Amino acid sequence: MYKSFIKRLFDVILSLIGIIILSPLMLILALLVRIKLGKPVLFGQKRPGKNMEIKKYYKFRSMTDKKDKEGILLDDEIRLTAFGKKLRSTSLDELPQLFDILFGKMSIVGPRPQTIENIMFMNDKQKERQNIIPGLTGWAQVNGRNNTTWDERIEYDLEYIEKQSFLFDLKIMFKTVSLVLSHDNVSQKTGNVQNVTFETMGIYLVRTGQITQEEYEKQRIIIKNTYY
Repeated sequence: MYKSFIKRLFDVILSLIGIIILSPLMLILALLVRIKLGKPVLFGQKRPGKNMEIKKYYKFRSMTDKKDKEGILLDDEIRLTAFGKKLRSTSLDELPQLFDILFGKMSIVGPRPQTIENIMFMNDKQKERQNIIPGLTGWAQVNGRNNTTWDERIEYDLEYIEKQSFLFDLKIMFKTVSLVLSHDNVSQKTGNVQNVTFETMGIYLVRTGQITQEEYEKQRIIIKNTYY
């Protein structure tokens, strides 16, 4: 009953309340993004949702469009401005996803939507995280947020799918508020380096010796030719 009906009703009510209360803040943020980063104000990216159905999810833009001499976008860490880092660390960049929740593309709680590339580097068991609607926050996010490995994150996602309930969702939401206010685990530590962006699944698999660099490059070509 909860998974099939109450959870969706819960999402609609909470997202509507959030949009109404936070609309002045979202307008201010939209104006700041326009001034500091230019157009477009929103960043939309296609990602697999429930049952691998590709949908477009939105955030406030947090990076510039700086390119090299050949017209190729520079690395994320170079294009991510101080303002963008602040948006991400406070999770304010994710406020537009309240509309994604209202329109049924997302839920308040569930596995975070990942890129097509990240999903394609997962094994069949790990891809079971796509069996439910992705969420604004999730069990993985309140258990380390960005400062966890890919294997740990996916295990948390699968655990959530198995245990999801009204009380479990409430627990995750309360823990999310606490983490956002404390700014804990916003960045990811790789070795002795603290990163502002989370490494991709493929790079993680290469770094941890689960696949070779050659296997990584071959899979990326397949993904690019199939999905982009």
